[in-house]
Amino acid sequence: MNKAFIRESGNDDEEEALSPQPRLPPGGKNYMTPRGYRALREELDHLLRVERPRIVEIVSWAAGNGDRSENGDYIYGKKRLREIDRRVRFLSKRIDNAEVVDPRVRQGCDQVFFGATVTICDAVDADAAGQDWQIVGIDEADAGAGKISWVSPLARALLKTHEGDVVRFASPAGVREVEVIKVRYDG
Repeated sequence: MNKAFIRESGNDDEEEALSPQPRLPPGGKNYMTPRGYRALREELDHLLRVERPRIVEIVSWAAGNGDRSENGDYIYGKKRLREIDRRVRFLSKRIDNAEVVDPRVRQGCDQVFFGATVTICDAVDADAAGQDWQIVGIDEADAGAGKISWVSPLARALLKTHEGDVVRFASPAGVREVEVIKVRYDG
């Protein structure tokens, strides 16, 4: 194969643009729960203490085998090192800019703030079952587990509301109206 068709530059900007990372609003703080902060710290620690040294060992072994241009272990090891380093930089920035907010300090509060677990139900269909949503940091959001980012449309609509309030927000399915049934602050 002609070398003109092989990308050999170390330009990671193109790859970084292809892998979407959750973005903070401009000028916004990176709010996190203590659990989310611990998860990021553990991932960073694992990458630095376990994953990266293991890949460095593989790459150095592969480099000692001679021709690097057709050495798959070397080529893919170097690529994996770039991925790890990019993730380490990302995690380091997120951790450095993190503002950890412990939801337990608001125990007994009926107003919705960051970290609250809110039970809502559809204001139009009173027979609908309630849904629980915890408002968490961007890096912790997992809709399948009932955790939404504080910058999501639902969370923004719920912030500063009280039990019994009805709020409107724009969802992908259109404008919805929900009632705040219960507010609690778990760890």
